[in-house]
Amino acid sequence: MTEPGKTSSPAAAPDGVAHPRTIRSFVRRAGRTTTGQAKAFAELGPRYLLPYQPQPLDFKAAFGRDAPTLLEIGFGMGEATAHIAALMPENNFLCCEVHEPGVGALLKRIGENGLNNIRILPHDAVEVIEHMLPERSLAGVHIFFPDPWHKLRHNKRRLIQPPLVARLASRLRAGGYIHCATDWQPYAQQMLEVLSREPQLENTAEAYAPRPHYRSLTKFENRGLKLGHGVWDLVFRLRAP
Repeated sequence: MTEPGKTSSPAAAPDGVAHPRTIRSFVRRAGRTTTGQAKAFAELGPRYLLPYQPQPLDFKAAFGRDAPTLLEIGFGMGEATAHIAALMPENNFLCCEVHEPGVGALLKRIGENGLNNIRILPHDAVEVIEHMLPERSLAGVHIFFPDPWHKLRHNKRRLIQPPLVARLASRLRAGGYIHCATDWQPYAQQMLEVLSREPQLENTAEAYAPRPHYRSLTKFENRGLKLGHGVWDLVFRLRAP
């Protein structure tokens, strides 16, 4: 049930291996940018798009305020992102996505809904995390429906791997959390195993978590649920010292 056009950022490498650039968890789909999305790029891009720079990001300068910042990796067409940003105006949302029509779609939603708390980094999230996000700088991380890479030989491309999870955990500040969701049960099981093995994190549930109130059901997800497809949420928080 992974949403058409949904992309995520590159996966870290298998355990103990520096993430080689030949292993990626996404494919840059060509996709067609609509007239409305192109207009959003032109009118809103200069304000809401951030350039990738291999140096720590100044959050206050980027958002124009001091506020808790959440990272979202792979927002697809931005439906859930816009909903959550509107629901939580007190937070900043730093969003990584490489699919150009998806970036355009979220820019369009930003304009339509008057959202000022979103900034988009259209770049490889692994490099953003490694070079732009200081340790203990994030209030949370959202990773919703990353590509499950169903075939066994492609499992190494999955985003949720131990090195990336460790890196994300090191970017969480006190009380910070990682929220993942997937509609592919084997991937949910892998996510649970990987997140549970990370010593910096603790599970907020016995296994899978109830869907948090802020993660709305998209039309696509609703359609899948009606067909009997499952959805699994995992919410892990930074372990207290």
